[in-house]
Amino acid sequence: MDLDRFLSIARGDEPADLVLTNGRVINVFTGEIVEAEVAIAGDRIVGVGGGHKGRQEIDLGGRYVCPGLIDAHVHIESSMVAPPQFARAVVPRGTTTVVCDPHEIANVVGADGILYILAASQGLPLTVYVNLPSCVPATHMGTAGAELSADDLLVMADLPRVLGLAEFMNLPGLVLGVEGVVAKVEAFQGRVIDGHAPGFGGKWLQAYVGAGPGSDHECTTAAEMLAKLRLGMYIFIRESTAAKNLRALLPAVTPQNSRRCAFCTDDRHPADLLDEGHLDHLIRLAISEGLDPITALQMATLNPAEWFRLYDRGAIAPGKRADLVVFSDLKGFRPEMVFSGGRLVAQAGESVGTWPEPQVDESAVRSTVHVDWARVGLAIPAPDPSAATVSVRVIGVVPDQVITEHLVERVEVRGGEAVVDVERDILKIGVIERHRGTGNVGLGFVHGLGLKRGALAGSVGHDAHNLIVVGCDDTSMLTAAHAVADLGGGLVAAAGEEVLASVPLPIAGLMSDQPVETVRRQMDRLVGAAMTLGSSLRDPFMSLGFLALEVIPALKLTDQGLVDVERFGFVPLFVE
Repeated sequence: MDLDRFLSIARGDEPADLVLTNGRVINVFTGEIVEAEVAIAGDRIVGVGGGHKGRQEIDLGGRYVCPGLIDAHVHIESSMVAPPQFARAVVPRGTTTVVCDPHEIANVVGADGILYILAASQGLPLTVYVNLPSCVPATHMGTAGAELSADDLLVMADLPRVLGLAEFMNLPGLVLGVEGVVAKVEAFQGRVIDGHAPGFGGKWLQAYVGAGPGSDHECTTAAEMLAKLRLGMYIFIRESTAAKNLRALLPAVTPQNSRRCAFCTDDRHPADLLDEGHLDHLIRLAISEGLDPITALQMATLNPAEWFRLYDRGAIAPGKRADLVVFSDLKGFRPEMVFSGGRLVAQAGESVGTWPEPQVDESAVRSTVHVDWARVGLAIPAPDPSAATVSVRVIGVVPDQVITEHLVERVEVRGGEAVVDVERDILKIGVIERHRGTGNVGLGFVHGLGLKRGALAGSVGHDAHNLIVVGCDDTSMLTAAHAVADLGGGLVAAAGEEVLASVPLPIAGLMSDQPVETVRRQMDRLVGAAMTLGSSLRDPFMSLGFLALEVIPALKLTDQGLVDVERFGFVPLFVE
């Protein structure tokens, strides 16, 4: 809208397009609740108070109005659906803006993946901003499908809806001054640079923050969060499917520091999005844990808007984008009406009106599984074939977290090979390179998935997204792995030579082309099959997908071998 028309409507010389009357406005600037009308013209708020006439008026009956919610950090790919379906899941929950990091799809197909996310989210009632992936690949210790240098990122830096640089995971590379790593931070000086510093402190953390990254979403303890707040970082409190950190971190939020805190979902599977919700779930959970409701709403609106310099949103005030959420219960936040750009787009948890369906060429993001099966083997030869047992490093799964333990256990040697111990929940894990057909296979052991028989496999393996498989026997593991490849990417549960259930993910091996409800039903069947195999986790596939992430402590496995994340280097599987 041109300024002359805005001023005319704001002065009251002509009617607004829409006026929401009899509402209680959450003023996130002052922490007040103000009885006021909200006048809207086009996609902007033109007045908050009273006296405006509207071509259309909606009486809110005393209900609350807050700004549309902003997710400070999310990987849309982890919803397992394309951006339009992701929007259908989260907008009725009150989320009108997300800042996404498309490093999952970029690690598979490079810049084509970033351009796909931008194109597939164009024009939706959900504004999708992009922070460019800083770590493609995440490190030199895993084989990704692409590599993006500082120059590659700068080509996309000024595209519409691109904000800055996403979570900078290679903390050691930056602190140690590795040339190509430092170049990315230098290229984005003056723009938003998100951080990623799980468990780091002391001089290394100070050097990291001083170099440029200014936020973090990897805190797992209140003490870690406070240490980072003291260095001036913004903290995104995460509650994802795999990493549930909100309850542990809330004690660190105080009236003095809350304006430096925001919420993020990072990675949430369809069942959690549809059953629990999105940011609305985090708000309800935070309030139930004792956080002041107005503070919670500030953390979901104004705070992330200010960190990302999105000064046109995040509050209800003249000139701001008319992204609004109407609800009745301040302590039990449940959106009843959602406006995006001044248009009612959701009501009573359902979408309203016709939403755009962007037409996107997907050829560059399909057919992404390329495995040289002739070079793939799962046997783990023991260093001494005649030994009865051998000591091995074991990845220890931590429930509801993406961090793992670095365990050392003894396993039996049979036929010259180190083998699984199902009774002690020590299973075999393999990471099979699936981008270039190199034949690379990283092999090891994992504890904490609980399988009693069969195998689980998937093409979702943060961040390189190679083919991960874990199981009780090699036959089941190969059945599951081959099934993933046959799907063109996906998730599979198998027993022996039988595929029990699967979820096809043909878009980069990460996302479905089906409605979110369909994917949820497929996931329900898949998780149910995993439970019949003995899985002890609520969502074993989300946990499985993080066992190859070599930037989160403590022990991980890539296609190139076992990584001790705290040493930031490879370690042998066998321990003398």
